[in-house]
Amino acid sequence: MMNCESCIRKILIFAKNSSMDEDNKKFLIVGLGNAENQYAGTRHNIGFEVVNALAQKLSATFQQERYAYVAHAKYKGRALTLIMPTTYMNLSGNAVRYWLDKEKIAPDSMLVISDDLDLPLGTLRMKPKGSGGSHNGLNHIIETLGHSNFPRLRFGIGHDFAQGYQVDFVLGKFSSEELKTIEPAITKAVQGIISFTTIGLSRTMNDINSWKLPPTETETEQPKDKTE
Repeated sequence: MMNCESCIRKILIFAKNSSMDEDNKKFLIVGLGNAENQYAGTRHNIGFEVVNALAQKLSATFQQERYAYVAHAKYKGRALTLIMPTTYMNLSGNAVRYWLDKEKIAPDSMLVISDDLDLPLGTLRMKPKGSGGSHNGLNHIIETLGHSNFPRLRFGIGHDFAQGYQVDFVLGKFSSEELKTIEPAITKAVQGIISFTTIGLSRTMNDINSWKLPPTETETEQPKDKTE
C-alpha cells in the first residue's frame, strides 16, 4: 500500500512539474498602438509594426478577437501569443489583462513593445520592469495589473518637434529618411523578442541594450578625391 501511495505522489509531482514547464514556455507579446486605419504607420504605432514583422517571420496570421488582433505561433517548443490591442492606447491594459488570464501566462513571460520619445530614433532598450513614464499605454497596463513588474522593449522614435507639437509628432508618419533607420531596428527588435522567449531576459537585454544602428548609406559614403 505504501509503495502505491509513493508511486501516486511521484506521478502527481511529475504532472505538476510538467505543467509548470509548459507554463514557462508560453509567452504573451504585446505591441502597443492604435488600431484605427488613420494611425497605421505612425510613430505611436511602432509596437504594431514590430509585432507584425514578428508574425510575418513566424508565419502567423492575425484574427480579430476580444480586445485585440491576435496571432498564435510556435518557435522551438515555445508558444507565443501575439496581440495588438484594439482598445484605445490609453486602455491597453484591458487587452493585456484579458489575454494574460485567458492564456494563463505570468506577467514576467510577457513582453510589451512601445514607442519612446526619450530615445533617439531606432534605439532599442529592454527592461525587466519600471514606470510607464509619459506613455499612456504602459501606464494603463501598470494601473490595470496593479504593478509594473513585466518586461518591456522601448523603441526610440526621437523627439524632433517644436514645443507644443508632441501629439502631432507621435501621430505623424516616419519620413522616407527615417524609415532607413527604422527598418533595421525593427529587424533587431524581432530578433530580440525571439531571443527573450528562448534564452531569457537577462542575456537578451545585454544584446539589445548594447546594439548600435548600422551606418546609413550617406554615412558610409567616402568623400571623393579632389585630385581626380
